[in-house]
Amino acid sequence: MLIKEFRVTLPLTVEEYQVAQLYSVAEASKDNTGGGEGIEVLKNEPFTDYPLLGGKYTSGQYTYKIYHLASKVPSYIRLMAPKGSLEIHEEAWNAYPYCRTVITNPGYMKDNFVICIESMHIGDKGNQDNVHELPADKLKNREVVHIDIANDPVSANDFKADEEPSKFKSTKTGRGPLVGKDWKNKVDPVMTCYKLVTCEFKWFGLQSRIENFIQKQEKRLFTNFHRQVFCWMDRWHGLTMEDIRAIEDKTKEELEALRQKGEVRGMKADEN
Repeated sequence: MLIKEFRVTLPLTVEEYQVAQLYSVAEASKDNTGGGEGIEVLKNEPFTDYPLLGGKYTSGQYTYKIYHLASKVPSYIRLMAPKGSLEIHEEAWNAYPYCRTVITNPGYMKDNFVICIESMHIGDKGNQDNVHELPADKLKNREVVHIDIANDPVSANDFKADEEPSKFKSTKTGRGPLVGKDWKNKVDPVMTCYKLVTCEFKWFGLQSRIENFIQKQEKRLFTNFHRQVFCWMDRWHGLTMEDIRAIEDKTKEELEALRQKGEVRGMKADEN
């Protein structure tokens, strides 16, 4: 089992990020759907009486999605996995500012594969030691990784010129560009996403390799996604949660149509 805590600092308020994240998830989903692959939304509904983080949070929005992603996994997994097994199920309980996401493969790996992503969103610069209240044994094994959306390198395949935080300036808010290594100490407002990723992949001879691959892909995903969150600011800034729910309903229909036609789209597997 590998435990990493990714910390992504952004020049937003915690309240703004709630809208920004949901808007960006909907948009990014469309960019990764087509040609029989992509994201299928089965449920998106309120939940209550579901205790999270020791009962501190009990209500919010529940989503259940299936990711059809044959081309998104390494070739050595595709060679061994039977047809139809490369479907990933995602359940998420969004009790903002806390969110819990559980990713499984019930059709093939069952209990031998699980990724749990716990996210806490706090108005700080990412320096709190244990926002997820981990016990001593897990805290000892946790690795903290700070993600800098303006300075961390992205691959040539992921780079988009209009999603460059070091050059983007918001016309609505005047924020940006994020320049220099110490931009986090100069921006106001500021907040951090603390994303605790626990992954377990029980497959003899492959466990360590796959768990490391998963954590590498999570860092890649968090980096690219939050670059978009910031650079799409003028698209989402000013939207209400009612606007977001309407966008999500429309996106669900668009995803189903996209998945049935066209070409495979989006982030492909990094084989390294």
